[in-house]
Amino acid sequence: MGKRFMPETSQDNGPHVPVLLDEVLAALSPLEGKRIVDGTFGAGGYSRALLEAGALVVAIDRDPSVKPFADALMAEFEGRLIFVPGTFSELDTLASEHGPIDGVVLDIGVSSMQLDQAERGFSFMREGPLDMRMSGQGESAADLVNTLDAEPLANLLYAFGEERKSRRIAQFIVAARETAPIQTTLELAKTVEKAIGRKPGDAHPATRTFQALRIAVNAEFEQLVEALFASERLLTEGGKLVVVTFHSLEDRIVKRFFDPDKGGPAQSRHLPQVQTEARRWVEVAKARKAGESELGRNSRARSAILRTATRSDAVQRPVSLDGLSVPQIRGAE
Repeated sequence: MGKRFMPETSQDNGPHVPVLLDEVLAALSPLEGKRIVDGTFGAGGYSRALLEAGALVVAIDRDPSVKPFADALMAEFEGRLIFVPGTFSELDTLASEHGPIDGVVLDIGVSSMQLDQAERGFSFMREGPLDMRMSGQGESAADLVNTLDAEPLANLLYAFGEERKSRRIAQFIVAARETAPIQTTLELAKTVEKAIGRKPGDAHPATRTFQALRIAVNAEFEQLVEALFASERLLTEGGKLVVVTFHSLEDRIVKRFFDPDKGGPAQSRHLPQVQTEARRWVEVAKARKAGESELGRNSRARSAILRTATRSDAVQRPVSLDGLSVPQIRGAE
């Protein structure tokens, strides 16, 4: 079971603070004169630090609300920040004309900036429309909640949120919407709390439900896989990929991507050894987590996991989900 979830932030948390920043910079160093793709620009925390370290940054984000942050950094670091609207799943195409690229950094998941914008509908702590679309386009969370039958809705909550009580939650949602559509974040949060209750000291009962819906609305697992393979296509030998994830489902995908053999069956020493493919990623570092000092400054770092690796000279792979343990919507418990 996954245990790491994106924590909600409070109104007084201030601007978004990039997690594991020192570790990210160390993994990409030396940065002077290097070209780095920040595939998840957000409020520009990583990009600013990379620019201050002497790098040229190609920043990518699909969220139109980040433009003021990008404009400010482009004005401050004239000629050294290139902002490209788009999804990080296409980062190789978006960044190729600005290469060669020496490194890619990805910060996966919703940012505290987005959580703090009630009108975006990401937070169960703030009243807002049940939206959750990072790009503002396509189906919203309200569309899923109000149109899916109980079984597929339960399956979604179980697969993407690892919600063990998914069937009961789905039943309560379907019953609630018979009176009126569920249109706001707090309406959904209250419905989930009514379904499964709330124990003092535990995480909010709607945490996993909101996570699952956000992942589904934004196709986050598919985007992550595409971004990893896009990085493999973009980077040449010696290029570095740095990925920060916020729960175990994403972290497992990144871990298996860097080291596919980790997901395969163990080979018996009594049988002929199967020839493994050439490794596309070398110098695969152990997972890193935030230290006590950072945790004291930034609660968002509590669930963050950093993984890094260096591109080898092996030919790139075709995009495939095989061996990556990408969650699939199946039967709920």
